Parts: sequence; C-alpha cells; structure tokens
Amino acid sequence: MLTLDHLAVVAPDLAEGVAHVRDCLGLTMPEGGRHREMGTRNHLLRLGEATFLEVIAVDPDAPVPPRARWFGLGDAAQVRADWDSGRRLRGFVARTDDLDGVLAAHGDLLGQAATMTRGALSWRFGVRPDGAWPADGAVPYVMDWGPHRNPAASMPDLGASLEAIVLTHPEPDGVTHLHAALGLADPPKLVKGPGPRWSVRIATPSGARILT
Repeated sequence: MLTLDHLAVVAPDLAEGVAHVRDCLGLTMPEGGRHREMGTRNHLLRLGEATFLEVIAVDPDAPVPPRARWFGLGDAAQVRADWDSGRRLRGFVARTDDLDGVLAAHGDLLGQAATMTRGALSWRFGVRPDGAWPADGAVPYVMDWGPHRNPAASMPDLGASLEAIVLTHPEPDGVTHLHAALGLADPPKLVKGPGPRWSVRIATPSGARILT
C-alpha cells in the first residue's frame, strides 16, 4: 500500500518557490537542506505528524549529478514552462514499506530505487531513468524512509495542516484505475479537465488557503 508522504512544489529557483507558498498560505517555509546525489535543495513545511510540503529546486552551488535529476529538474526549460503556466504544485510522493516490491511490479512507470540523503537522513527513492514525474505527475513518486521514518514530526509547527487534495485530469477514470492498481491509500479527488493539475486546501492560522 502507498500512503501520502509529502507534496512537492517544483520551482525554477528556490526563492521563487518559497515566495509562491508564502503568497498562497501566508507562511514562510523553513529551510530543509541539500541532496548531494541530485544537486538539489529544499524548504519544508509541516502539514501533520507524518506529512509535509516541500519546495524543491536545483542547487546552483552543487555539481551537476551523473544521473537525471528527480522531479524533472534536469529540464530547466520545462520546469519554467510548467511554473509559468501555473503548474507549481506538481504532485506528491508516497511512502511504502515494500519499495522493492512496488518497483518490481511497476518499474516501467515508477523507475528504479536509489539511495538519497539530506544531512543525516537517508532513504530509498524510485527514480525513472529520465528523472521525469511518473505519468506527468498524475502518479506519485514512491519512497521508503526505512528506520528513519517521515521527519515531519521533528519540523517546526507553523499551524498548517492538509485538508483536501484535488487532481484535475483529462482522463480521471483511467487515473483512478491506475491509483487503485498501485494500491494508493486515500487517493485524491479527481476532476475532469485540463491537466494534470494539482490543488490542495491547507488550514493555516489565518484560515483555509489554496495552494496550486
């Protein structure tokens, strides 16, 4: 079974991504860290005991990695095009305790396992050879935290919590079947329309806000 782990805003520039979340939610995200394997860095916002929001972008101070960057960040032109079209919240990452089993069954879609790090944390993450989002973001990336578990509980609590997730997609029935085949627990609400496009409702100290 796959469970929502965290949401991902993919930005052309980290400061631009943090500013977008601040504009939407009225909250400034604390810094996360760097991922040396991918040449990226992030900021993180706790949304619950085991759920968080990530803004991720290329780290301009890091060397170019020997493999394709995750979250499609190796294609700067496409990241910018998605950003400018409003596709900023690009999807989510789901966790599992059986990453090898999930990738054995769905590796063509989800990729192969690689070990990632951020500071003292390490985890295993499914990455496609091209680094692209599975199904252009209609399907989550998959990961296994191992013994570390999701770090949200140790993040500063700024009073934000996730209330609802909606995916707009031109073929919602097909995506529903795909989510079921993957064993996705509590799948998002699906709405027919241009996409894939994600939106979430997040409770904040100033009221419910929408992030896209």
